[in-house]
Formats: sequence, structure tokens, C-alpha cells
Amino acid sequence: MPASIKPTEEQCAVLDMALRGGDLKVKAFAGAGKTSTLQLVAEQFASRRGVYLAFNRDIAASASRRFPRSVNARTVHSRAWGSVTPELKSRMKLEAEPPHALAARYGPGPVEVRSVTGKALEIAPFEIGRMIAEGLGRFCRSADRVPAAHHIVVDEKIDEALAAQLRAWLLPHVQRLWEESAAPRSRSAISPDVLLKLWAFSEPHIEADYILFDEAQDSDGVMLAILGQQRHAQIIYVGDPYQQIYEWRGAVNAMAQIDAPECALTESFRFGPRFAALASRLLLMLGERTPIRGQARIGSIMVADPSIAPPVDAILCRKNVTAIWQFAAGLEAGHRPAIRMSPAEILAYADGADQLIAGQRTFRPAAFSLFETWAEARAFSRTPFGQDLEPVVRIVDELGTDYLRALAQRSALKVQADYVISTVHRAKGLEWKRVRIANDFRMRGPDGSPMPEDDEIRLLYVAMTRAQHVLDISGLRDELVRIVTCSR
Repeated sequence: MPASIKPTEEQCAVLDMALRGGDLKVKAFAGAGKTSTLQLVAEQFASRRGVYLAFNRDIAASASRRFPRSVNARTVHSRAWGSVTPELKSRMKLEAEPPHALAARYGPGPVEVRSVTGKALEIAPFEIGRMIAEGLGRFCRSADRVPAAHHIVVDEKIDEALAAQLRAWLLPHVQRLWEESAAPRSRSAISPDVLLKLWAFSEPHIEADYILFDEAQDSDGVMLAILGQQRHAQIIYVGDPYQQIYEWRGAVNAMAQIDAPECALTESFRFGPRFAALASRLLLMLGERTPIRGQARIGSIMVADPSIAPPVDAILCRKNVTAIWQFAAGLEAGHRPAIRMSPAEILAYADGADQLIAGQRTFRPAAFSLFETWAEARAFSRTPFGQDLEPVVRIVDELGTDYLRALAQRSALKVQADYVISTVHRAKGLEWKRVRIANDFRMRGPDGSPMPEDDEIRLLYVAMTRAQHVLDISGLRDELVRIVTCSR
């Protein structure tokens, strides 16, 4: 056992269960020391061959530096890459077929649908090709043996009844693309997701006595299927089921699906009791009755008064457009903010807006893809369905697209930042001493119901548990009070 780590009672329970053999899942709340716990397990298993698997490349690289030499730390995709044939690897290096070329080759032309606001919309071939390619990706990330309609993601701006018809119409094309991708003699380009799916279908054998699977809540169905085939090895799954925020890419809540004895890590080493109490209230809305415990020795200050505005190290947003807005506001206030977004991503909004202003369709960013003019984008941003677009529409209308381009240039500068601006998805796994939460969360259901959906509560939980000492929730104060009151 590492001398630097003094295990808690909960960590000792995990060690005891692991030493008994058999698969194990560990439910670890935010900041509860899951990686340290896995490190303790690896030290106990020093004489055995271990494999550490992670969803994220940076997490795997960090683990490789922390774990003993007996543990091989990698991502699942890198293990697939090291195990497939040279022919498959060579196809990974080919340039992917553009969406409009894919649609042209398969034949489906433009299709007219209706939006949630009742307006007629035309889905262009580029968008159709993108939906087919993304449908293949969702299938490859699933445990399913064949593509199905539910793998096809339809823009949320499209009426749901027509979306179901659209999925059924596109399914044969997704199936054809999979057949082309999986054909042994095919020379077409393949994505990392296709590579992983083909590797899974080969029934791979991972050489290990035990496997540590970190961030299990973010795993795809195909990853769980691969691990389910490793009956020779003891598998220890670790994750926080309430940090599962990747449904949009086909992630499944592995913690609910794994059939194994369970241990829990409920004591967070990141923040104090006040933050733990708020996080516990959010988890209670999701049905979790075991509270998170904070550290009494850690001072944690909750800021709910918008007139105070304490200095922060990070501002966390739900959407990219809000992050851009916050970046602009920080620069206008004379600050030196940094944004966790590439200049190209910001430029895409400027270029897309310019095309719509000129009356031309655009397909990047995806948020603009179903509009034919800027007036349509502006009108949609003023509806309950389009509020996520409102910040970038305001920037374009009030300051112009050149202002967005200037923001992109500023985002590329490497300066000593006063604070960082990030979406919650990009902040996952990180922590800061002082965090402010932006007010762009959907605090009501899509139908106007008083309670937000579960995936929104999970996003809030992830955002609020990034803070160590100061948590500024003033922008959400009234809505948070309302939903906590409603949930009692």
C-alpha cells in the first residue's frame, strides 16, 4: 500500500472485496478518490498482470504515471488499434467521404419535414449524409449486432412524429454503410468507432489477470460487451452514475447495467459540507438516497447574491454559445479570460451566420443547419425551443460576425488568463478553487413542466462539483430554490 495514501474505511472495504476475487463495481461520487482507490488495488495486486482502461486519453496517460509497472494503462480505442490487422489500420488513415458525396452516392435527395414550431423545413443532402454517418457511429458504439432506427439522431428542431418516419427512411442507408465498412475487402475509410466495433466482433482476448475500468459511467455499450467477453479476468468497474452526461454520443449508464457486488465511495475530498449538501439535494432528485459527505476541514463558500460577483477561476456553461458570450463579456470587462474552445469552432458560427445572412444554407455549425435565412435563426432563438441559440444571435445582431472572428483570434492567444470559460462537458474530470455557474441550464422540462429532466440535473451536479472553495450559483439562485422546493 502506498505510504502516501491512508485509505478510508470505504476504500478498505473496496480493497477487501477486490481481494476476494470476482467482478466488482465501485460507485464513486465526485471527488471521492476513485483513482487513488484503484491505485491501492493495483498495489495489492502487484504480483498480477493488470490492465487499466479509461474512456479518455488524458486520464489513461495520467494513470500510467501513477500506477505500478505491473499495470498497462491505455484507452479502449488504443487497445483496439494495437490488436487489429494492418489493413484496417491503413483504412483509418484514409479521408472520410464527405456527407454530401455519401448522400449523392446512396441516392436520397432533399426531404421536407416540419419543425417543432410548425414551419416547413428542407433537409439537404449534406445533412442527410451526416445523419447516415452519425447513425453508423451510434450503432458502432452500441452493443447491438445490427443497426436500428434508434441509432439515427434527428435534430431536436424537427417534429417528433416526422422524426420517427425519417429514421425509418434512413435506416437502410445506415445498414448499407455498415456493410461497406465491415466488408473484409473494402477499401473505404473507417472511423475509430468502426475499428472498435470490428475488434469487438472478433471476440478479443485481453491478456490480464485483472482489469480496472475507470469512468465506467461514460462507457459505450460496445465497451461493456468487450469487457463481458473477458471471463478469464477479474474486472473492477469504477464510476459515478450521476456524471453520465454523454447520452448524445450513445453512452450507456454502465453502473446500472453491471451485475456485480457494489461498494461505494461517498466521501469527497474536493469540497466541504455545504457543497456536499447541495450536490446531495440534486442526487436526491435522481433517486439517490445516500448523501455525499464533504470535508469539514475544507472551507466552502456558496454565493447566491448576484450583486457580490466574487473573483473566479472558472465559469462553466451548458452550451458552446454561452461560453462564447461569456468570453466576449469578460474581454469587454477588461479581463483576460481563456476559453476551452478552438478558434475554428468560434469561426464556424461567424461563417455560418454570414451564409444565412446572404440567404444561403449552411451546415456548420450544426445548430444552424436547418435554417435557410438569418431571420429564421433569429425567430427560432426567440421561441422556447431555441433559447440555446439566443447568445450568439445577440452577438451577431448587435456586434456583427467580424466581432466573432475577433473573438476567435483572441481565443488563440496564449496569455496568462484570469480565469477559464468552459462547457460542463469539457470541464468533466477537472476542478478549480472558485467556480461560477452560468444561467443557461434548462431548469424546466421541454414541455414546460416545473422540474428539469434527469440529464439536466446530472449536468448541474457535474458543474457544481467542480468547485473546491467558492461556488457562485447566483445566476441560478431562484430556479435552484424552486426545483429544490418542488422536489421535497
